[in-house]
Amino acid sequence: MNEECHVETVRKTPSVEEMEDNTAVLLSVQGMGCENCAARVRNGLLAVYGVVAIDVSLGSGSAKVVFNPRLADVSHFERAVEQAGADGRHNYRARLIA
Repeated sequence: MNEECHVETVRKTPSVEEMEDNTAVLLSVQGMGCENCAARVRNGLLAVYGVVAIDVSLGSGSAKVVFNPRLADVSHFERAVEQAGADGRHNYRARLIA
C-alpha cells in the first residue's frame, strides 16, 4: 500500500427516509488494487443519498450496497464508483452482478 494513497473511511448515519424499505445489490468493481482503493470506493458509495450500508471486498472485487430503492439506483452507484477514482491516478468501474 502506498502511504500517499491513504484514505480515511467515512461514517454515515442514514436518515429515517434512507432506512425505509431497504434492498441490496451486488456490484462487480474493477480497478481496485489495495485496501485504500476499497476504502475510496466505499466512501464514494456511502456519499450517495439513499445508501444505508456498504461492504466492499477487495479480494472478490465486489461491493454489496444496501439502499432505499425509492432514493437511489444502480446508475447512481456506477457513477459514484467512477467518481471515486476520478483523481487521475485511479480508474474504477462498477456493474451490477445479475
